[in-house]
Amino acid sequence: MIRRLAGASLLTLFGLAACTTADERAPVPEPKQTSVVQPVRAPVETRAPTPAPSPAPSRPEVFSFDGELTQGGWIRGRVPPGTVSATLEDTELAFDEEGYFFAAFDRDAATQAVLAATLGDGRVIRSPVAVAPRDWNLERVDAARRPGSSSEAFRRRRAPELERIYLARQQETGAQGWRQDFVWPVRGRISGRFGSQRIYRGEPGSYHTGLDIATGESGTPFVAPADGVVVLAVDNFSLEGQLLIIDHGQGLNSAFLHCSRILVREGERVRQGQHIGDIGASGRTTGPHLHWGLTWRDSRLDPLLFVGEG
Repeated sequence: MIRRLAGASLLTLFGLAACTTADERAPVPEPKQTSVVQPVRAPVETRAPTPAPSPAPSRPEVFSFDGELTQGGWIRGRVPPGTVSATLEDTELAFDEEGYFFAAFDRDAATQAVLAATLGDGRVIRSPVAVAPRDWNLERVDAARRPGSSSEAFRRRRAPELERIYLARQQETGAQGWRQDFVWPVRGRISGRFGSQRIYRGEPGSYHTGLDIATGESGTPFVAPADGVVVLAVDNFSLEGQLLIIDHGQGLNSAFLHCSRILVREGERVRQGQHIGDIGASGRTTGPHLHWGLTWRDSRLDPLLFVGEG
């Protein structure tokens, strides 16, 4: 009895197992969805673009200048942009990196001159300059002109002196005094004016090439009228006596004649207002005074137009 029931139970169990279909199986749970958390990013700061600087206004292609536009006078100016070379009439102009230059007019300059600039592209720009004429102090003498020193001995002595003066004035020292407003080297009575001249029975003599300043005695100090470099300092020239020449740059230089003492040496840089020598009566002169001459290249200039009558 017990065995029969046991067999039946086993058949029943196997029958139940065999009747179970795939659809009746327990459902397979779907995998859980996992959410991905995106990291929070800091907001990116955006800046407004920096505006490009406005281009500097271009200079017009012309000369600009001012000064004393008269015979024996001078100008300071600026060449047109892009200039590679420039001239005043036939004289070459020197100009700095920004185009600034100095130029001047001889005592006998024509009443019109031309500034010319050659640009890098080959074009030439010209600017006419009106040069005012002057009434020079002319003294007419009813006598024959006396010949100057013409002895062979004098000519032999004078030739090397003139050569040294010429070479001194050709030096390019880079001095910047040409930019300055000049000051009087010494105060005193004007005993001789630039440009004055004697006419001997219709024959003109040499005109006075500088300004004579008399103080009444030797030994009066005089100063540099502008910055410069000493290019000549000698004590025994036949006409000038003790002679001092200072280069102010761009072809402009001062000469001081008849000194009793020179306090600076060749190659030395001097400053405006510096004591550079003492007035005297050395060389060919009638009394103690300072002869101050100014030249630019080959042109003789009037010192009064640099410092004024006052």
